[in-house]
Amino acid sequence: MTLQYTTLDIERSGALATLWMNRPQVFNAFNATLIDELAQALQALDADASVRVVVLAGRGRHFSAGADLNWMQQASGQSEAENLADARRFAHMLRTLSALSKPSIARVHSAALGGGTGLAAACDMAIASDDAVFATSEVRFGIVPAVISPYVLRAIGARNALRYFQSAERFGAQRALEMGLVSEVVAAEQLDARVLALAQALMAGAPQAQQAAKALIAAVDGRGITDAVCEETAQRIARQRATEEARAGFAAFLDKQDPPWLAH
Repeated sequence: MTLQYTTLDIERSGALATLWMNRPQVFNAFNATLIDELAQALQALDADASVRVVVLAGRGRHFSAGADLNWMQQASGQSEAENLADARRFAHMLRTLSALSKPSIARVHSAALGGGTGLAAACDMAIASDDAVFATSEVRFGIVPAVISPYVLRAIGARNALRYFQSAERFGAQRALEMGLVSEVVAAEQLDARVLALAQALMAGAPQAQQAAKALIAAVDGRGITDAVCEETAQRIARQRATEEARAGFAAFLDKQDPPWLAH
C-alpha cells in the first residue's frame, strides 16, 4: 500500500489484510479524517488483487465508540448542507465496506457503539469477544442511527431495531449473537486466533466464486421462490460453471491437487 494514513494502520500477512482503526486515545471514534481514510483504504484494498480477505479492527481498549462527540458537537452548529455532506461521506464509506468484492470480517472487542455497531453490521461477518458491548445510542444525543440503519436492520431485523433504535440500550455479545449481528462469540484471548481461522477458511475458496456468491445473496434475498428467481439462479450457476476458475477448481479436485488460488 502506497497511501499514508494518520488514523489507520494496515497490516498484511500474505493475502490477509487487517485494517486497524488507530485513534485509541478516543476509543477509535469517528471524525471526518477517519471516515475519509477508511473509505480510501477500503477502495485500495478492494483494488489489490493480492488481498483475499479484509479484517476491520480497532487499536486500544475498544473497537469503536462511534462518532467523536467533539466532532458531532461542531457539526450541530453547521448548516444542514454541511451536515448533509458529512453524512454522505459516512454513507459512502459504509457502502464501500459493505460492497467489497472480497470477504470482510469485523474483529470486535469491548465497545462497538453507534457507528461502531454500524461498522460491525456492514462487514460480511463479525466475530466478537465475550466482553463486547453494542448499542445504537444515537437517540440519547437527539439524533437517529440513520446512515447505519440499512446494515443494522439487515443484521438484526426490524423488530429488534424498533427496540434498540429507540431505547439506546447497550447489549452484550451473546445478545448480538442471538440477533445475528455477530456470527461468533469467543473469549477475548481467543479472538485473534478465531478471526485468523475464519480468514484462512475464506481464503480456501475461489475468489470469483465468492464475489458471485455475494452478488447471489443480494439478488435473491427477500424475493421469494418465484419462477423469475428460479430462472435467475439457474443462469447464475450456468455462468459460473463456465468460468476458467470453475474448470480449474474441478480439475484440481479430481487430480487431488490444490486449486490455483491457494498458490497466491
